[in-house]
Formats: sequence, C-alpha cells, structure tokens
Amino acid sequence: MDWNNPWIFAGVKFIAINVAFVAVLMIVAYSVLAERRVLGFIQGRLGPNRVGPGGLLQPFADLLKFILKEDIIPDKSTRFVYFLAPVIAITTALMTIVVYPFGPTIHIPFTDWYVPLVVTRMDVGLLYVLGITSVGVYGIALAGWSSNNKYSLMGGLRSSAQLISYELSLGLALIGVILQSGTLDLYSIVERQSGWYGMHWNIFWLQPLGFLVYLISAIAETNRVPFDLPEAETELVAGFHTEYSAMKFALFFMAEYVNMLTVSMLATTLFLGGWNGPGVQTFPLLGVLYFLIKVIFFIFLYIWLRGTLPRFRFDQLMSFGWKFLLPVAILNIIITATLGWFGWI
Repeated sequence: MDWNNPWIFAGVKFIAINVAFVAVLMIVAYSVLAERRVLGFIQGRLGPNRVGPGGLLQPFADLLKFILKEDIIPDKSTRFVYFLAPVIAITTALMTIVVYPFGPTIHIPFTDWYVPLVVTRMDVGLLYVLGITSVGVYGIALAGWSSNNKYSLMGGLRSSAQLISYELSLGLALIGVILQSGTLDLYSIVERQSGWYGMHWNIFWLQPLGFLVYLISAIAETNRVPFDLPEAETELVAGFHTEYSAMKFALFFMAEYVNMLTVSMLATTLFLGGWNGPGVQTFPLLGVLYFLIKVIFFIFLYIWLRGTLPRFRFDQLMSFGWKFLLPVAILNIIITATLGWFGWI
C-alpha cells in the first residue's frame, strides 16, 4: 500500500477511526450489561434478562430510554458550561483510543500491504494519553459548578481533589515502565514485552509494584468503588451529575465506562504484554484476541470490586493517596533506576 499517497492514508485512517469508535461503543454498552448481570449474580438475583435473548438487547433499550426522556435544565444554571461539561467528559475519554495498539502488524494476503493494528502511532503516545486523560477532570468539575446545586458542587470539588491526587501516583507508577523500555511509544513498549509464557511482561519483569500502584490509582481516576466519592449516592444524591438527565446524563455515564476501558487497555499495553501471547508470531490475528481477553479481565475486576468493597471516607481517600501510594510509586522509581544503573535491566 502506498502510504505516501495522502488520499489513501486519509481514507484508511478515517475507516480505522470509525471502526475503533463503533467497537468501543459496543464494548461499553455490553460492559454495562455485564456489570448488571455480574452484580446480580454476586447479590443473589438475576439482573436484566427480559429484553432480547438473555437480555442481550438491554443496552439498546437503555439508549432508547435516554433519547426519549425529558431533558430538565436547572433555571439558575450556567447554561453554556452546563451543556459543555458532558461533552468534555466523553470527548476526552474517547480521544485516547486512537493510540492503543491492539495487535501486531499483519500482512494482507495476496498483496504487499502490511497494516499495523493501531489507528495512530505516536513517538510520545504515553504522554498523549496522560495529557488527554488529565483534562477529563474539567468535565466533572465544570458540571458540578455550573449546575448551581450544592451537592453537585461538592461532588465536583471532591473529584478535582481526588483526580489531582491520584493522577500523581498513576503517572509515577508508569515511570518505571518508561525507564525499563526507554520509550514513550506504546507500540514499542508492547514489542519489548514479547516472549514465551509472559515472562517478559512488565508485571513479572521488575514492575509488579508499579502495576499495583497503577491499578489502584486507575480505579480512583475512574471514580469507581471504593473510590466513587464524587458521586456517592448516600451523601450527595448522585454528586456532580445530580442535575443532569436524558442524553447529557448518558454522556457522563458513557464517559465513565469508556474511561474504564481505556485504563484497562493501558494496563494491558504497559504491564500485560499487550497483544503478546502463544502463537502470535504464526497467527498475528491471535494478538487481537489476547488483547481483548486481557482488557475484559480488567473490566471484570472493576465489576468484582464494586460488588465486594465498601466506600472510603473522603479523608481516608486523600490520606491513602498522599501518604501511601505516592511514596510507594517513588520507591518503585528508585528501585527501577538503581537496577538500571547497575545494568540489570
């Protein structure tokens, strides 16, 4: 394929972005259904199982409900910011999808075309992900402020403090991987983890501590149990999105699950070898299956934790982030740098 032809390049990228967008939305829709069914199993009930066989059409019924619901707007809200906040939340959540490599470079049979299974490859892909995701807090903070509701404002303030605190630990947890790999290119990081039986995956090769810090920080970053203080139903009704309804609420709802998906994809890419697994060298498309299985494992872990753990108090949340996670993340950097200085990595 002549990648230097701008029309071919633009056409391929347009198709890839649309395929990735549709795939992400379908995964998000069925992640919601999976969460409701798994939580139902944990709590000894059935969950949604009436719309379609086994409840498989429930996401489409939910979408129709959101579209048809009455859209209520608070009289005293700052309208422009009120409408802008959910757009910021979902846009920043979706923008990171384009840099995750979900498979190796494949050869199209009977042609000389070699297609890398990533929408956009960047030399600073990891930096791009961290930069975009850090902007997502603006959607929540602006939603809480613009609604002119004290519960919403409290949720927005909590979210700002929480995300800033745990963003530090999350970023520091990834520095060990960067020191070990010597690159910010996500595709190259995955290639460096290739090897049999996962022994070269970063989670097993010198970064188990970094993985643990990343996992806890990522759960806090996505406002999931036990770190769901910005929308704690028992204290703030629904927190920052109390005054949102219909499709604007749906955008916040989607943003949360897209963020779950993106941090799961990042964890898979940086710590679990990405698409690497047995047989990928012979059958490259197996890599896509391996990548998807690893991402689904992380999403299941999110759901499992929601059905198991109680919520922190807010003072416990902040103390845990600053007094435990941050020092542990710094310790991981010191250990990795020391091993690198001695030439052991």
